[in-house]
Amino acid sequence: MKLFERRRPKTDEIIKKVNHTKIIRRYIELVVGIFLASIAFNLFLLPNNIVFGGLSGLSIIFKGLWNIEPSLFILVGSIILLVVSYFTLGLEKTKGSILGSLLFPLAIQLTSTIGTYVTVDTSQVLLLALFGGVLYGLGAGLIFKAGFTTGGTDIINQIVSKYAHMSLGNAMLLSDGLIVFSSVFFFGVTRLMYGIIVLYIISILTDKVILGISSSKAFYIITEKDREIKEYILTYLNHGVTIFDARGGYTKEKQKVLMCVIPTSEYFKLKEGIFQIDPSAFFVASDAYEVSGGA
Repeated sequence: MKLFERRRPKTDEIIKKVNHTKIIRRYIELVVGIFLASIAFNLFLLPNNIVFGGLSGLSIIFKGLWNIEPSLFILVGSIILLVVSYFTLGLEKTKGSILGSLLFPLAIQLTSTIGTYVTVDTSQVLLLALFGGVLYGLGAGLIFKAGFTTGGTDIINQIVSKYAHMSLGNAMLLSDGLIVFSSVFFFGVTRLMYGIIVLYIISILTDKVILGISSSKAFYIITEKDREIKEYILTYLNHGVTIFDARGGYTKEKQKVLMCVIPTSEYFKLKEGIFQIDPSAFFVASDAYEVSGGA
């Protein structure tokens, strides 16, 4: 038993290995992501007073009210939140926010004059909001994909999630929602609507960059005709199948669960094939963003 415990990898060793995986590539993605987000901020969002959540959104409000430079506001706010994070979340969870919290306001300052070099038609606010959301979402996705954050309200979300016992998604919805909706008092209802559109685009693009575009579907199938469906998948679709032994939670009866991953283009063939073989079959299909290994 002691020999097993001595050979078993410790959690902190695993975390250390994960943090050092593809470190150069991750730093490049972080820097590129930060500059994409800062360009979107200074070229499309800030000039049009489009508040989209986070410290960046708050900085637009403070810029409009008291002409405080966004880079300074974001830097001071990020440092304060890093200190709060250290005392409430601990050092390990704070580490991932330090670099992004310092680099992002620096990039905001460095790209603050980009509007003098790139001319855009400011009368097309909706188009600018769409492009701003897409570019910022791409940048944020690269940052998160690399395993970093830009701090700010990401820290607030983690604190709220921990102490209010709510999911991180609900915490994000609460904090960013309050910031976006507060813009109606300063910039009007129209800018509020633009902010909601931008926030939605950013959330979608961030997920797409992190997870990628799904090219496969994972099927989990419960059926009384597991042999026929297995043969259909193996012989007609030419894909592998994994079979799990399961037990019904209510009936307590033993049953088989078939699991397979197929290209999205064959989703219809498998779904209709299942219904043709067993109309009462139960299945769950979900996006499989990454498939690795197997024959």
